[in-house]
Amino acid sequence: MSRLIHLNGPPGIGKSTLARRYVADHPGVLNCDIDVLRTFIGGWESDFEAAGALIRPAALALIGAYLANGHDVVLPQMLVDPSELARFEAAATGVGADFVERFLIDTAAGSVARFHDRGAAETDDPWHDQVRAIVAANGGDAELARCHAALERLLPMRPDAVVVPSEAGAADETYRSLLASLA
Repeated sequence: MSRLIHLNGPPGIGKSTLARRYVADHPGVLNCDIDVLRTFIGGWESDFEAAGALIRPAALALIGAYLANGHDVVLPQMLVDPSELARFEAAATGVGADFVERFLIDTAAGSVARFHDRGAAETDDPWHDQVRAIVAANGGDAELARCHAALERLLPMRPDAVVVPSEAGAADETYRSLLASLA
């Protein structure tokens, strides 16, 4: 049975990095990174959030079609709105696939620090500047703390979700923990 593997977590925790590594090690798995898909929308640089709203229906259709053909999909995307999360879960279950949730979690302070560190290390991701601007416009570190808190509030509502501890500088350990949780 195919699986939609949702990697949830705060900005900068390593969702996209782990997704890229996972698909590199698992031929045939689709990395449906919505932040990458946003960059396919004209004007995404000036309205990152609107580009996300435009691309999500296409991402849902892509996910459903890929899963329906018997292949796994990994989705590295912070989703804290239960109704939005339900849309992605329905894309999987609607075609008979499993919806597998993994929450990548560090401490709140660790998550904030990692967000600030990621831009320097991951310059290949063109959307980082837009995300930094959105976070800054919404309160900076306070916004990052709100994201972390929202994920912690969501977790008890998701009884099948598994927490994968994610610490700065421990990418290999986090990846091994992710793999073990999916076995």
